[in-house]
Amino acid sequence: MNHDLRTPRTALTRKPDRGAHDFETIAAILDEGLVCHVGFVADGQPYVVPTGYGREGGTLYFHGSAASRMLKRLSSGTPVCVTVTLLDGLVLARSAFRHSMNYRSVMILGVAHEAKRDDKLHGLRVITEHMARGRWADVRGPTEAELKATSVLKLELTEASAKVRRGPPLDDEEDLAVPAWAGQLPFALVPQPPVPDERLAAGTVLPDYVARYRRPGGRDG
Repeated sequence: MNHDLRTPRTALTRKPDRGAHDFETIAAILDEGLVCHVGFVADGQPYVVPTGYGREGGTLYFHGSAASRMLKRLSSGTPVCVTVTLLDGLVLARSAFRHSMNYRSVMILGVAHEAKRDDKLHGLRVITEHMARGRWADVRGPTEAELKATSVLKLELTEASAKVRRGPPLDDEEDLAVPAWAGQLPFALVPQPPVPDERLAAGTVLPDYVARYRRPGGRDG
């Protein structure tokens, strides 16, 4: 899949040169991220809720308690805006005005639908594998009671945009003489050494996907 997800609502008007609408760019950012922010309006009040997610093909899955107000509202057809942002660094300029950040971000618009039966279980697997590839095969799967207590929503990637900033500060020519350090302070999501659970059974081996954990496309710290 490699099509354009541009629509009049997602076409960038502010710094369009930093924008992208191709599926490949959008999918790569989604695959590297771990947290999305789900925005919606309920009874005239806007809400933005952070949650985990997973992507398979052109579908984004996210889940929560079946009692969740957000999931109940979204499964009824409320329009949704989902964003994911990867912060790659600070851009420190010679003037306060020119300070910025290097980032990669995605915005998705659409209407989410509730996943049913086998599709719900599949969505949970996608979300789990998004956190740590190989994890689903190692752990106990959901019970019927757990499935009943969980809602899974799916959002098709049909209307989306990406926006990316890379590079140094864009100082004005007259500010180059300002005697302040300027440049980039890169950031990276780097896992720390794993901390085993105190109740871990003796002899349990640390999985390779934990020992060598890295996000798809991630940068080394």
